[in-house]
Amino acid sequence: MRDESVRSIVTLFALGLSFIAAVMIMTEATRQITVHDAKRVRGNRTQAGDTTHLPLRLNQAGVIPIIFAVSIVLLPSLLANFFKASKNPLLSGFAQNVNIWFSPVGYAYNILYFLLVVGFTFFYTAIVFNPKKISEEIQKHGGFIPGVRPGTPTTKYLNYILTRITLVGASFLGLIAILPTIARALTGIQTLLLGGTSILIVVSVVLETFKAIEANLVMRNYEGFLSK
Repeated sequence: MRDESVRSIVTLFALGLSFIAAVMIMTEATRQITVHDAKRVRGNRTQAGDTTHLPLRLNQAGVIPIIFAVSIVLLPSLLANFFKASKNPLLSGFAQNVNIWFSPVGYAYNILYFLLVVGFTFFYTAIVFNPKKISEEIQKHGGFIPGVRPGTPTTKYLNYILTRITLVGASFLGLIAILPTIARALTGIQTLLLGGTSILIVVSVVLETFKAIEANLVMRNYEGFLSK
């Protein structure tokens, strides 16, 4: 019995570290799209265009899809609680079945939760990132993506890349959302309070804090250099 408890704790610890590392990688992961600037002619000289990169984050939605999804996935259980005390046996029985189906440890709850997170991730990404507008900005500044014609082909290319990376990010967010159920199944600890959303928020805050500290240090170093 003691060996099983130790094994469960070790499994839980390893699972937590693995998810923290995965969250850090997925939060910082970007797809760099190369953008070339057109050659510029100034007088008798032709200047070669610069090469820049358009970063597309793997997880552009952050924790927002999980917040939207959990508010909807809890709605059936909330409505069922109102009808559970009904005098109609058919209605009260159906309400009890709904509570069982949409229990946080049930399959229906976790499958619906996962699908809602994936759907809201695509929806939110489509709102915050507009491939058509980005392609117009690239064309306006005389840039182009190697091997892709400006205009509509660039828009289709960006949309294709965005769909592929969003699918990966959305699937990962879905796994983060149902992490407690996965952890309970692997460790056997039914009172487990490990939440994937909490890990995502904590890791994101820590990474942003380190970035802010690094930016302030760089600014201070530049000020010292310029003052000399």
